[in-house]
Formats: sequence, C-alpha cells, structure tokens
Amino acid sequence: MNTALTSLLDLLDLERIEQDIFRGISRSAVVPRVFGGQVAAQALVAAGRTVPEDRAAHSLHAYFLRPGDPGAPIVYQVDRIRDGRSFTTRRVVAVQHGQPIFHLSASFQEHEEGLEHQEPMPPAPDPESLPTAEELLPAHADKFPDPKVVDRLLEARAAVDLRYAEDPPFLVAGQGPREPRSQVWFRTRGKLADDPLLHVCLATYVSDMTLLDSVLLAHGRGGWAVGDVVGASLDHAMWFHRPFRADEWLLYDQQSPSASGGRGLGTARIYTQDGRLVVSVIQEGVVRVPR
Repeated sequence: MNTALTSLLDLLDLERIEQDIFRGISRSAVVPRVFGGQVAAQALVAAGRTVPEDRAAHSLHAYFLRPGDPGAPIVYQVDRIRDGRSFTTRRVVAVQHGQPIFHLSASFQEHEEGLEHQEPMPPAPDPESLPTAEELLPAHADKFPDPKVVDRLLEARAAVDLRYAEDPPFLVAGQGPREPRSQVWFRTRGKLADDPLLHVCLATYVSDMTLLDSVLLAHGRGGWAVGDVVGASLDHAMWFHRPFRADEWLLYDQQSPSASGGRGLGTARIYTQDGRLVVSVIQEGVVRVPR
C-alpha cells in the first residue's frame, strides 16, 4: 500500500468525540476548498459507524451547502432518524466555523434476497491498456495555464489509479462539442481491508472526481483546471446495488442528459470488470462560463 492511500485511509478514519459526533481533517485539493468527495465519504463513514455491522449502505443523498475550509477540522453530527426491522436511516450534518457546509441522508439495509436484473455493461477498453495519470498529465502540461495544476492533479490521484478511456475534457478543450459521455476505470493503489463500508466510502470519494466531465465535453470546455468554466458540486446521490471492492477495477460510465441555468447534470453507472452493475450515481453542479 502506498503512502498516499495510507493517508487517504487515515483521512476517512474519523475521530469520535461523542457518541454521534465525529471530527475529520482535510487534505489539499485541486481547487482551494475541501474536495466534495472527501466530505461525502467522511459523512458516510460517520453515518456507518452508528449502524449495526450487518446493515450495508444502499443509498445516499447529499447537498453541498458551503465551500469547505481545508485548513480547519470538520465536525460531523449524526442523527439517528430511524432503526427499522430491515432498514436504518441516518442524517449527517458537516459543520465548520459554526455553519453547516454539507448535509447527507443515508440508508442502510440488512441483506435480503429479491428480484434481480441490471443494465448490461457498455463496451470499454481494457484498463491495463490505458495510460496512467503519471503518463498522461505531464505529457500535456502545456494544456494548463498554471503549471502547478499538473502536480495538484497527480497528488489528487496518488491514492487512486484513475484512467480515462478517451481524452478527458482538459485535453480536447476548444475542439468543439463531443458526445456528452465519458468513461474512466479506477481502483485504489493497494489492497484494502475486507470492510464493505470502507469500499463504499472510497467509491463515494472517487465518484465526485469526474462525473461532470460529460457536461464539459458537450460544450467543448476543458474545465476548472483549464479555466474556461467555473463550477462546484451542488448535490449528489448514489445507490449501491451489489457488493464490490474498490481495490479492483471499476468502470465509471458517465453521461450528461442536460445543462441549463448555469447547472449541469451528470448521471453514471459503476460496473465491476466482470460486468456487474454495482452503483448508480447522479450529480448536479454549477457550471458557469467566466465573464
């Protein structure tokens, strides 16, 4: 396990300061605020630590309320909304400087047999055939107005091996609109413990990295790192359908059905390499063209 993954796992290992109150720290991000995937993953950790171990997370719904301060701790307050015979519901508010910055509702369910079907996995290249971030980003450093962006992007991907199936928005900016669809493969850069909540939380962390790329592709924009749009996550929802491991290859198949009113919508499916649909994701974010 590399040091970056160890650091990320430490980030998700929240300090319990009261029965249902937890505290987390932050790490630097590409943008000068707390990375949204970090807050979502930490909030899910806080919720999961108040739930019986035999109940797995099956959904979350979250709102990003204010930018997080990466230099200050985040306090997560958990409300035990419901403990039913099959389902458990938790609400989490993340607080910094006395103000809520993030709100999450999560639901957990004990294992149950039921009807089964899924959308088939779309075609995708073998992840091992695709360039790593270390191969892709330095080769295209000239695409970014700030040369330090490459280092920040590499740091953000140091714990997770994330590989684009096609050129990402920041490499094709200005080349005109493309189909609003993108694919990435990802897995952690090292093996993880056999803790289902940990794998779900790491997928939550990664899910906020690239989901709005398809919005950018539809308009020939490169993104925040290029500087031709400004944006931020507004809300985020995930449904966990089947067990999976975040330390094995997962295909993140993303598309954008709509953009309007300064907002862009991204929808996605996450598949295991053998074709099982394990997660569905929807996110809306602010996507504005700078004046």
